[in-house]
Amino acid sequence: MKTDIDLVYLWVDGNDPQWQLKRNAFCGNSEENSEINCKGRYANNDELKYSLRSAEKYAPWIRKIFIVTDNQIPEWLDITNPKIKIIDHKEIMPEICLPCFNSNIIEYFLYKIPDLSENFLYANDDMFFNANVEPDFFFTKNMLPVVRLKRLPFGKLHFWSNCWVKFLMGKKPGQYRTIVKNASDLVKQKEGKYISGIPYHNIDSYNRSDYREAIEVVFREQVENSLTHHIRNYGDLQRVAILYYILAIGRGQLLYANKQDSIRISVFKNDFKKILIHNQSKLFCLNDSQRVKDDDRKKIKPFLEELFPEKTKYEK
Repeated sequence: MKTDIDLVYLWVDGNDPQWQLKRNAFCGNSEENSEINCKGRYANNDELKYSLRSAEKYAPWIRKIFIVTDNQIPEWLDITNPKIKIIDHKEIMPEICLPCFNSNIIEYFLYKIPDLSENFLYANDDMFFNANVEPDFFFTKNMLPVVRLKRLPFGKLHFWSNCWVKFLMGKKPGQYRTIVKNASDLVKQKEGKYISGIPYHNIDSYNRSDYREAIEVVFREQVENSLTHHIRNYGDLQRVAILYYILAIGRGQLLYANKQDSIRISVFKNDFKKILIHNQSKLFCLNDSQRVKDDDRKKIKPFLEELFPEKTKYEK
C-alpha cells in the first residue's frame, strides 16, 4: 500500500493565560465542571509531544502532520521541520465561528487544510500509538477508511433505554450520548441505514473527498445551524455522523474494535501502566473529563515520559 497519508491533530494549551483571557471574555469566567464545559477539555499536560513521539516510533510512514490551533504553538515544537505544519483556526474556519472553543465545530473544517492528503488520520492530542501499525490498520486495499466502532448491546434500544433512565431520574441525557444518537438518527433518515455502534474514541481515518461531501452537501443544514456554537451544544453535529454516512453508502469498512485494537484509559483511574500492559492495545487514549482532579493529571506526564522517552525530530 503506497499512498500519502497525513495525520491531523487538534491542539489547545488551556494553561496559556492569553488563551484563558480570550475564552473568559467570550464565555465568562465559569467554574462549571460539566461534560460540556470542564477543565479537562482544555488542560495541557504536553500530551501532544508524546503523541508525536508515538507516531514517529510506530507509524513512520505518515507523510505530514498538521496541528490545528487557535493562535498557539507548542514551545517545544520545531516548526522549521517540513513535515510539521501549524494550521490556525482562521486559515480554515469562517469568521462567524470565531473564536471557537468547540471541537465539534472545528472538526467541520479539517478537509479545508491546505495540502492535506486525500487519505488522512485524525487524532486528539491525548491519543497515542502503542505498537507498530501499517496503513492497512486504517485503510482497506482500495483505500477506503476502516471505521472502528464499539458494539452496543441491543443496538438502538441501548440509546433509548439510557434516555428513559435519565428522564425517570429527572436528568437530561448526556450531551455526548445525545449527539451520537442524533447522528445515527440523521443518517437513518438520509440514507435509510441505522448504524448502532458508537465511536471507539481513538485515531480515525477518512477520505478527504467524502469528508467534504458530508459537510458541504449531506449535512449542510446541520452544519450551518451550529456554526455559532462557540462551546459545545446539544445541537452540534458530531463527526461520527461522517463515519456513519460513509458506512451507509458503502465508502468505509466497519470493524468493531476490541481492546487489542484500542483502549481508552480514564485519567481518574490511576494505574495507567497496568491497564496498558494488561490489554496490549495498538492504540490508547488518556481520557480527561469532568471527573478528573488536578492530582490525577499530575500522573500523566511522568507516565508518558517513561513510555516515550526519546525526543523526535519535531522537537527543538
